[in-house]
Formats: sequence, structure tokens, C-alpha cells
Amino acid sequence: MNIVISDDYQDCVRHLAAFDLLKGHDVTIYNDTLTDLDALVARFQPAEALVLIRERTPITAELLERLPNLKVISQTGGGAAHVDLDACRRRGITVMTGRGSPYAAAELTWGLILSAMRHLPQEVANLKAGGWQRTLGTGLKGRTLGIFGYGKIGSLVARYGKAFEMDVLVWGREGTRQRALEDGLRVAQSQEDLFQSADVLSLHLRLNSDTRGIVTAEHLALMKPEALLVNTSRAPLVASGALFNALKAGRPGRAAVDVFEEEPAPHDPLLTLPNCVATPHLGYVEQDGYELYFGDAFTNLIAFINGEPVASLTA
Repeated sequence: MNIVISDDYQDCVRHLAAFDLLKGHDVTIYNDTLTDLDALVARFQPAEALVLIRERTPITAELLERLPNLKVISQTGGGAAHVDLDACRRRGITVMTGRGSPYAAAELTWGLILSAMRHLPQEVANLKAGGWQRTLGTGLKGRTLGIFGYGKIGSLVARYGKAFEMDVLVWGREGTRQRALEDGLRVAQSQEDLFQSADVLSLHLRLNSDTRGIVTAEHLALMKPEALLVNTSRAPLVASGALFNALKAGRPGRAAVDVFEEEPAPHDPLLTLPNCVATPHLGYVEQDGYELYFGDAFTNLIAFINGEPVASLTA
């Protein structure tokens, strides 16, 4: 089968153990993301199968109409919000997903918290430039860690917070709040209370129509001047432009982000701010996680090729 894998930024897929599953097939791997429709059509037109790396390339109805050879899409991870499933159903294209893992994202979240609170990027740069101890960091013990969304990743970050002897405060949907109470954690009185109380506030919500823009400029303005907002989930959880303006105004005083409104994001205005630590969507980009994601994606694809029953989002 003619298989196309796009958006392999690190050129790492061919080096995974899971890649052996595709032996005997015609596999083409691209290491960049295209946004122009005609260029995407030219790249994907030969493909009978697409293997998608998370949400890096949207698969729209307009694109699908120009891919007559496409039979199947095998998605890494468990989400497919970037794929027009209705259009796939109309064209008889099977769409399959796999599993995700919360650990890499939770670990990166904690790395960003420590980096921002202790000014690690600045101090590394200072040291390499010949400087010594230019900043005064902020410790975590005894401070309030706000968790907005207590799912798989949020609950792990809460556990890390407890290990650092932080006071964990949770907010989210009713089920979220109930699980937090059962785990012995405090629940905020409201979303506003969470933003007012947290010294570190980490977002762990799925992006959907209910959560898009759920963090407004008014919520950010409630945060303490010395507080840190962390977003390793999805940028559109925060109203467009609100975080940039809030950081310029000093509430919150700092942010650490791994996600952007448009990705790749080499020119995002957040990158110009000295009080924002940023990484290029690395939350899930980790060796064990990639073996899991691609192991599932390739196993599902081989099952489809062999005519075996598969779980499909378009069935």
C-alpha cells in the first residue's frame, strides 16, 4: 500500500521500533507542515493511506475531495478533531485512532513550572554569557497550585504538586470536582476563585465548543501579579490575544506555554515577552510516547490492509 506520513518534524519515525511494522509497503515521510491546499493535494494525492501525527495537518472536506486514492487514515493518539469525519464517511474513508499517554505531557508541565518559577532559561543564558546569579527564583512549597481540569494529565500534575508540598486547588466540571474531592483535594468555589487563589495555575482541559475561550481576559486579570499561568493543553482555551495582553499588563506576572494559536509558531508575539517561557509543543514528543502512538497507528493500519476488523470513527 502507498502510505504517506506527514509532519515528522524530527525525522524520527523511521528510527522507531514500531516502523518495522510497515516493512513491505511503499512509505513516504515528510518532515514539514504544508498549509497551501494545492501543495497538500500534490503531496497526498498518491496516498492510499495517511498516517497523521496528532493535529499537525487539518484534513478538510475540500482536501479530501481531491484525494481519490485515499482509503484509510490512521491517527496517532486518541483524538481526531482535525479530521472532517463526515466528509470521510461520505467518501468511504476509514479513520482509526489509538491510545494516548498522560505522562510525557504531565512531566513537561512540571518542567515548565520549575523553569518559570526558578528562571532557568534566563539563568542558563546568563551563565553561558559569563554571568552569575542574576535572578531570584520562587519556591513551590506551601504555595497554591491551581488545576483547571482534573483528567488524566491534570490529576498527575496535582500529584506532582502534592509531592512538592503545594496546596492543590481544583476546578472543572462537576465530575471533575467530585473526583478531586474523593482524592482528598480542595475544590475552588468557582472558576474566578481558582484564578484569584492560585500561585501557579495549570490548564488541563480538552478543546471543544464548550471550552474554547473559557479563559477570558477578565479571568487573567484576577490572577496575582507574581502568579504563573501554564498551558500545555491547547492555546484556544484562552481567548485570542488575552494572554499576551495580560502578561504585558502584569496579571499574571508570568506564563509558561507549550501550545500556540497557530503551529508551528516561530513568530508568535508571546515569544517576544521576557516573562513567558515557551516550548514548541513538546508535551507528547517523547520516545516512549511515540512508540506507543505509532505502534497503535501502524498496527491499526496493517489490520486494515489485511482485512481484519478495526475500530473506525467513520463506521
